[in-house]
Amino acid sequence: MDAFTQLEGMTAPLDRANVDTDQIIPKQYLKSIKRTGFGDYLFDAWRFLDQGTMGMTPNERQINREFVLNLPQYQGASILLARDNFGCGSSREHAVWALKEFGFRAVIAPSFADIFFGNCFKNGVLPIVLKAEVVEELIAKSDGEFTLRIDLESQTVVDGERAYDFAIDPALKQKMLNGMDDIDMTLEEAELIKTFEVKHKATQPWLFRG
Repeated sequence: MDAFTQLEGMTAPLDRANVDTDQIIPKQYLKSIKRTGFGDYLFDAWRFLDQGTMGMTPNERQINREFVLNLPQYQGASILLARDNFGCGSSREHAVWALKEFGFRAVIAPSFADIFFGNCFKNGVLPIVLKAEVVEELIAKSDGEFTLRIDLESQTVVDGERAYDFAIDPALKQKMLNGMDDIDMTLEEAELIKTFEVKHKATQPWLFRG
């Protein structure tokens, strides 16, 4: 997983509340369990006017020219501004895979659904909770040339000379700073696990008789 330390990037506003994971990545694309190939179908029903299937590229689709992420000024945005309860609905991790592959490394919203919030940290996408009035102000400024700087170490979102603090669990912060997923964190404890297994086998050998 890529480490996240600082990000300075253009913002794109998704001015909708209660965006669920089926809207982020529809169910017809969930047959694949790979973590790649989902960016083309992010917000599929909003980005396109026709019905897509896995394997179709955006060039084969009817583009909805009015949807915000299809507007020229938001191409290349790496920070998504969203409204309350972003990522609600099912627990599909594919939603985060699609966001990241599309190019988003951070999502800023007043609130997130719990499972989606956790899935972000598993995949190197930083979910940031800011007050609703701050998000409102940032969305109003996001005209396609509006950039923000995110500093994870200092836990700040910087808009010009204004900095907004955000909270983050210390363990999740270190996970992002070091670019470690759950497997990496488990492997760091490999010696402790091995020691425990040896001791456990010595003290309760009957559990290991075949």
